[in-house]
Amino acid sequence: MWRLLALFLCVLRLFPATRAKTVTGVFKSEVARERNGQYITKFMFGGGSGLLVCRLDKAALALEQEARLLLYPEMEPEVNSLSCSDKLTRAQFIIYLKHDEHNQTIPKQSSPSLWHVLYADRYTCQESVALPSHPDVQYTILLFNPDSAGNPLDHFSSEEAGLHSFYFVLLLSYFVACCIYIRPLVQALRKGGPMHTVLTVLTVALALQGLSALCNYTHLSRYSRDGVGLPLMGSLAELWDMIAQVSMLFMLLSLCMGWTLSRRKPQSRPLQWEQTPTSTAVAVGAVITQGVLLLWEQISEADSEHHSFHAQRSLPGVLLLLLRVLMALVLASVLYQITSTERSTLKRDFYISFTKGCFLWFLCHPVLVCLSALFNDHQREKVVTIGVILCQSISVVILYQLFLSRSLYWEVSSLSSASLPLTMSRTNHRGRY
Repeated sequence: MWRLLALFLCVLRLFPATRAKTVTGVFKSEVARERNGQYITKFMFGGGSGLLVCRLDKAALALEQEARLLLYPEMEPEVNSLSCSDKLTRAQFIIYLKHDEHNQTIPKQSSPSLWHVLYADRYTCQESVALPSHPDVQYTILLFNPDSAGNPLDHFSSEEAGLHSFYFVLLLSYFVACCIYIRPLVQALRKGGPMHTVLTVLTVALALQGLSALCNYTHLSRYSRDGVGLPLMGSLAELWDMIAQVSMLFMLLSLCMGWTLSRRKPQSRPLQWEQTPTSTAVAVGAVITQGVLLLWEQISEADSEHHSFHAQRSLPGVLLLLLRVLMALVLASVLYQITSTERSTLKRDFYISFTKGCFLWFLCHPVLVCLSALFNDHQREKVVTIGVILCQSISVVILYQLFLSRSLYWEVSSLSSASLPLTMSRTNHRGRY
């Protein structure tokens, strides 16, 4: 298991964790000729005055090659279909690289806009001219948005602005909740009970989400200072989030499918983890499918600067959304079979609340992706990222309430404890039924 996690982490380590706003590399004339301009990076500047800073290690060589940077706002697809010379002339800003450092101010605009940066030189459009054998020019490009004081010192693009503060508030909430509930939760786990495995999986999933938030916050904290951050921490954040996703999927499917497909259903203990060959095959198959799609998504976006676990803009990302909808439909069908044959009002209420928690976990992502189309481009990713994290955290809390609550599960499955955290009610309901 640990070897698999180590291999998984090594694969993720090769991928960019976010879009770096301090870009380093080399200008290559052969690449610029092959692609009608070497693509460097993209950045979404805000409404205020932005800044691009380019630093060279061999300014004299760049001057000899007539090197220049081309800036395109919202590059249309038809631009790439133009001829080489026409494409270069469509640039809104041209920065001729003659000195060791160049500063280009992006004027104020009415709304945030995405800008693309390309490199070209004297050999880019002259295919008949042989490329000289000369060393490559190394560069460092820094991209800034205005900060709260209006100075161009903010490395975050408009798409990422506010995520750093969000993760800080999220971590603070996790810390406060941990201080309040960690002790009674540990006591409940030590006592065991019919739902001990479920509570363990919920606790592990919530802990992994907390670790993911901590890694993201650490990465973004460094990123706010140098525009590079800690890519390893960003990869770790994605890894913990993926493990939490597959753990919750396996648990929810095992609960519903195992209880429904079991030949002997213990009516006094609903939604028990009944391991049958069919239920285990369904749960394991869904987990493997989700894991493969998650890895495929990471690999497909490895060459893209837009790299976000919640973006879902690639084919595997779309398939992941469809898988979530399919799992929600499967759980809805299973839970409908349970509730339709259940006569106890208390148990039906329990099943309905459990269904709400499951639906919130699986459907929040597809729904938020659809709703994000109503927002501006620079707001969509933040809406999906923040919304998914909050909705899934609320889903875990709902499930905690069900399986630790004296008002529902304790009544129907004889789960009792002297100190139960996150209880929906501490009133004795035994006399009501």
